[in-house]
This record gives sequence, structure tokens and C-alpha cells, in this order.
Amino acid sequence: MNEGSPVGGHATDPATEAFVDHRNLLFTVAYEMLGSAADAEDVLQETWLRWVEVDLEQVADRRAYLVRITTRQSLNRLRTMQRRKEAYVGNWLPEPLLTAPDVAEDVELAESVSMAMMLVLETLSPTERAVFVLREVFDVGYDEIAAAVDKSPAAVRQIAHRARRHVDARRPRAAVSASETRAVMDSFRRAVETRDLQGLLDVLAPGVVLVGDGGGVKQSAPRPVIGADKVARFGIGGLAKTDGVVTCEPTVVNGGPALVVRLNGELDGVMAIRVEDTRITGLYYVRNPEKLTRVESETPLTLR
Repeated sequence: MNEGSPVGGHATDPATEAFVDHRNLLFTVAYEMLGSAADAEDVLQETWLRWVEVDLEQVADRRAYLVRITTRQSLNRLRTMQRRKEAYVGNWLPEPLLTAPDVAEDVELAESVSMAMMLVLETLSPTERAVFVLREVFDVGYDEIAAAVDKSPAAVRQIAHRARRHVDARRPRAAVSASETRAVMDSFRRAVETRDLQGLLDVLAPGVVLVGDGGGVKQSAPRPVIGADKVARFGIGGLAKTDGVVTCEPTVVNGGPALVVRLNGELDGVMAIRVEDTRITGLYYVRNPEKLTRVESETPLTLR
């Protein structure tokens, strides 16, 4: 984080201690609201600057108070991000995070930060997203959410109901077991590396969706590509134009399966993959270099 915020070392005062204790939680709240690690870090810096001005003797629940500040700062940031996204070149995908095995093992956390779910959250208004994330993901009470979003508890209940219904209609189906996922990933990786069209068709679901994010810096599909045949031919066509050796390394991004794609040994992008019923239903390929700073070292996430 920036100068003036606690980094490493031992906590020296109650304010620093509370912030450090809950830092991973606050980052997770901000990231789930924003889909951007860089913006989440900025929100944490803003939260820290406000937190050190608080009279702790007046704070009954430090965790709840910190979450409230983080939510308010995230809402402010989310509204400014919307203008940036409107000017963004091509598809916008969340910033992928390399995550530890414990994130994948926590089904609730893994689903909430998955690329598929994060894209569903993008379809909510800023306030709906804040309410949904706090209530459905972090199990925050309605009164506390009301204080965070500056609404009445009754209004928050209505917003939560509306947001839940909206998300449920678009929520990805439950992912398959780890062993089934590995088998599909291995087949997909081999097909990509050997440029095997039929091999790709064998692992793609009929309605598979490919979303690419190059940010105007790297070439990418300008719109989502839908359907197994179109996705396979688009992928093989892109590989055919590639002058070099493409390798795919299995990894875990946002709590789910992914591939780190390298061209002649250099990082080209990260592809998060959604597997349902032993077939791939979603491919989310981030090539924008500005979004690839969190794929080399793990980012700790937590719901608590």
C-alpha cells in the first residue's frame, strides 16, 4: 500500500492492529465490489486514512466499522469506474488474482470471486452490488448494511431481494469436482498446444462463451464469441496466426481453474475456465498487461 498505511512489521497501536487484522477481509470486500485489485488497494488506502481519524473509544465493533468505511469508499470508486468502463476498448473482465488452494476449497468464497460470478455482479447497480455482496457473501446484517450504503433497513431489504432475484436468474451452475475439472483442463490444454480443432470441440459445451479482454493494448475478440464451433475456430484461427510456441500452465485464478498462457516463454495472458457437466462453458481470457500484475504471486482472500 502507499506511504502512511501499515505494511508488515508489528502492530504498534490499536488502530493499526485492527486494520492489519482485517486487511484481507477488507480487500476481499473491495475487490468483490470493484473487480479490480488496483482499485481495491486504493480503497484500502482511503479506508486507512479515514480509520486513523476515528475515536476508537466510540467504536463498538471495529470489524463492522472498517467494513462500513470500505463499502462507502468502494461505492464512490465504483461510480467513477463505470465511466472508465464505458470508455474501455472491447470487453471488460475483472482483474484475475492468483489464489491459494484454500480459496478453491472454500466453495462459497470461490463462487463469489469466480470470473463468471463477478461478471454477473457487473450487471447490478452500484448500490445493488454493495448490498448483495455484503448480505449474500459476507452475511452482514441489514442494519449494518443500511449504515454503510446510507439507506433505511427497509430499503436495504428491498434492494437485497431485488439483487438476489437478479443474480439467481444469471448465477452460474455449480462447478464439477476437482478430478473432473483436471481431466477437462488437461484435454483442453493439449488441444490448444497442438492446435487440435476436434480436440477443442470435444471439451467445449454447445453454448460455451469466450470473452477476451485486451484493453485496446493486445488484440482480442471485440465481442463475446458464443458456441462451440465458433469458439474452437476462433481459437485455432488465432493460434494459426501466432508465430511461435504456445504453452499453457495450469493454475488457480479467482478460486477456479485457469491457464497461464505463454508465447515463446513470455506471458501472453491468463485464461480462467468454467467447467460444468464435464464440458467447458466459459473461457475468460485476460491479455491486457495492466491486469496481469496479480498472477505471479498469491493474493489472500477471506470472508471472515
